[in-house]
Amino acid sequence: MNKFSAYRIFEQDGRSQGRFVDLSLGDLDPGEVLIRSHFSSVNYKDALAATGKGKVVRRFPCVGGVDVSGVVEHSEDVRFSKGDQVLVTGYGMGVSHDGGFAEYVRVPADWIVPLPSGLTLYDAMALGTAGFTAALSMHRLEQNELSPDGGKVVVTGATGGVSSLAIAMLAQKGYEVAAITGKRDAHDYLKSLGAAQVIDRRELEMGVRPLEKAQWAGAFDSVGGEMLAWLTRTMLQDGAIASYGNAGGIELNTTVLPFILRGVKLIGIDSSATRMPLRLKIWRRLATDLLPSVLDKTVHTISIEKLPEVFEAMLDEKSHGRAVIRF
Repeated sequence: MNKFSAYRIFEQDGRSQGRFVDLSLGDLDPGEVLIRSHFSSVNYKDALAATGKGKVVRRFPCVGGVDVSGVVEHSEDVRFSKGDQVLVTGYGMGVSHDGGFAEYVRVPADWIVPLPSGLTLYDAMALGTAGFTAALSMHRLEQNELSPDGGKVVVTGATGGVSSLAIAMLAQKGYEVAAITGKRDAHDYLKSLGAAQVIDRRELEMGVRPLEKAQWAGAFDSVGGEMLAWLTRTMLQDGAIASYGNAGGIELNTTVLPFILRGVKLIGIDSSATRMPLRLKIWRRLATDLLPSVLDKTVHTISIEKLPEVFEAMLDEKSHGRAVIRF
């Protein structure tokens, strides 16, 4: 087979740096299933990995991209046959195993999700890790008694991929959503996704008391740091927070009082390592009740050559929604 294009991440001067290269199938990591890529998507984690802004990549060199959807080209596992439509998100993709920023991907069969009925290969990557994380967060909060009649739900880092999709999913399920963003030009976009209220991050009065005015029945947080600490202090009785990001820092300075006086629940969301039975359940929901009717508003399609521009926009907080790569 001829060479094909890939975006591969190398270690240079002690940090990660990505560039386009030509590979052959023999250059890819081992696995039972070879997939011809149709789409991939760009996540904040990918931007950190490719630019060295975060210590994400665990093995060099490594093809970037934590997501891919495509068609099985060859399989040594009886569960998959040539021509099957499939997707892969998370696990070691783009971190310790060659990922989705290439025309071909080879992975262990145990990582593969058959494309759910109701989704196209494009839909799968319009959702991708971001949609999966939003849906998993929804699932976990629902397990902890979050319901539309319980009160407002707040979403931080609202223009990011996960948070944009979370707003759309919540609104579609009947929740009253408040979106927090530092981007004044994004208010109309967030309202178009279903946010009932948009709050300017710079106008928040976070206070310093162990408990502040109780406002939120649930929270979806991609920021961490000071924002997450404030959320713990402003939750309603028995409120629950899904924590899935650290754009604002990894430190968490809070007290035990929100947890023992208001019964606040802080739930960590790790979509990468989700076990397959739950992974399949969440993808079935993404194809049915959690498939946003406004999905197209959150997505734009790019060629793989545009990756560096997308990384820069993400890290400069100038991006909205999701970027999907069409091969």
